[in-house]
Amino acid sequence: MVIDLNADLGEGFGIWRLGDDLALLDIVTSANVACGFHAGDPVTIRRTCAAAVDRGVTIGAQVSYHDLAHFGRREMDVEPEELCAEVLYQIAAVDGIARAMGGRVSYVKPHGALYNRVYRDEMQATAVVNAVADYDPSLSVVTLPGSAVHAAAAAVGVSTVSEAFADRAYTPQGTLVARGKPGAVIHDPAEVVARACQMAIEGSVTAVDGSSLSISARTICIHGDTPGAVRLAKEVQNALLAAGVVLQAFT
Repeated sequence: MVIDLNADLGEGFGIWRLGDDLALLDIVTSANVACGFHAGDPVTIRRTCAAAVDRGVTIGAQVSYHDLAHFGRREMDVEPEELCAEVLYQIAAVDGIARAMGGRVSYVKPHGALYNRVYRDEMQATAVVNAVADYDPSLSVVTLPGSAVHAAAAAVGVSTVSEAFADRAYTPQGTLVARGKPGAVIHDPAEVVARACQMAIEGSVTAVDGSSLSISARTICIHGDTPGAVRLAKEVQNALLAAGVVLQAFT
């Protein structure tokens, strides 16, 4: 059993800091680095990429709607050409800095509202995938199982990686419960650990109605902005290793 642990990092901006990136980089195997559209700035991106390279952590570009004011969590209608260009811009920015630090971007993961929108919206999914194909078709795109991204990516020869969320609640349809609803984010460490093990070992997750969903995920996300994220990530890491799971980046 091999699984990747990823976290959203580099989400500070100016004097504002969010989460403990350095501590999480000692735990995760992949880092989703904010590209400056929902969070992050050049200094933060540089520091995060440098720290990831030092620790041998794989770097991904976490692309978003251009929405700093709402942390990329506001769904937006963007023309396909514009969205494609904005995603291309973000990938190029982080990859350029990562290469200057001795690494490179190895995958792309949409953030927040864009992540949820491309699950069901073929037009926006295609725009995101086309940006990846234009920049480097060898990059993978991280998305939920069942997402429209999978078909859009296959059409242009881009690979996809299915993801699960240990600290987020699932609907019976296999989508994430909207953050505005009670219980959308799971804070209990024991529950988060149990869900991570269930995802990695059994390939399933329990939805909010108690039903069991089959999910074939290669990577599990622990949100860097969740209170107690470092503790959660460490406990997940320890439990997976104790269960015989190999923690390794999917790239």
